[in-house]
Amino acid sequence: MTPPNALAAFQHLDWSRIPVESVAAGITRQIFTGDRLMVCRLTLAARTVTPIHSHVHEQMTLVERGSADFFVEGQRHTAKAGDLLLFPSGIQHGATMLEEEVVLIDIFSPPREDFLKAKS
Repeated sequence: MTPPNALAAFQHLDWSRIPVESVAAGITRQIFTGDRLMVCRLTLAARTVTPIHSHVHEQMTLVERGSADFFVEGQRHTAKAGDLLLFPSGIQHGATMLEEEVVLIDIFSPPREDFLKAKS
């Protein structure tokens, strides 16, 4: 049975309608969020480094364009367009973009409240 507010919560957008925010040198981000899930589209300049970090959120990353070295608990994993990565809650990870601009789709559950606060 469909929940009573499901249709009111439904959204259908394309990335061109979602605002782009600059989050750091060489990194822009778009955010699309629901109650229990968040999708972020990041565009990162060549050779941009994201620092090693961890968070309680489960994260999936799809490499839409380009390639990057991901560092997960000290191990390097090179990912290219079309690759998927799963980062369990609490795992240490970061990345270095390689020789071209990279576009990543990050999916978080639950949504990253820190991203939403930074946006407002």
